[in-house]
Parts: sequence; C-alpha cells; structure tokens
Amino acid sequence: MNELDEEEKEILEAFDSGKVKRAAHAADTKDRHQAYAEAMFKKDARINIRLPSKDLRALQKKALAEGLPYQTLVASILHKYVEGRLRETESGR
Repeated sequence: MNELDEEEKEILEAFDSGKVKRAAHAADTKDRHQAYAEAMFKKDARINIRLPSKDLRALQKKALAEGLPYQTLVASILHKYVEGRLRETESGR
C-alpha cells in the first residue's frame, strides 16, 4: 500500500480517536457502490474479432508492458470508448 499523505493521516487519526464518525447510512452506501462495481465488471458477453496480426502483436506488447492480459487491455479500451473517456486526438493518433 502507498504511504498516506498528511491530509490522509489527519483523517485517519481523527477517525481512530473518535472525532470523526461514519455517516448514518455508510453501510447502505457501501453496499450500493459494491453492487455498482460488480455490475460494471461483470463479463457476460463474448465477441470474436479479426485483427491484422501486426495490431494484435502491438496490443500484446502494450499489455505486457502494463502487466495485464491483452484481452483485459482490449476490454478496457472498449469500455473507455463507449463511456466517452477515450477519444482521438487532433492529429488522429
């Protein structure tokens, strides 16, 4: 785990000392967000696509550099695109 910054340390100390309390509906909020996360990452569909082998090798190389399977990288790219978080740059690259 990464080291905490000063603000995070202050918050943790305040919580541990009882100065800060959990919100009344924290458990409900946590459960709701857990359900959102599970639904988002549920993989329930399969696709087959044909790619130029050069593109596949490039994807595999990038995935290896990121330390994840290339299928996961492809799924992440597609997810970001459909969510509107992946766009072409002005140069088209």
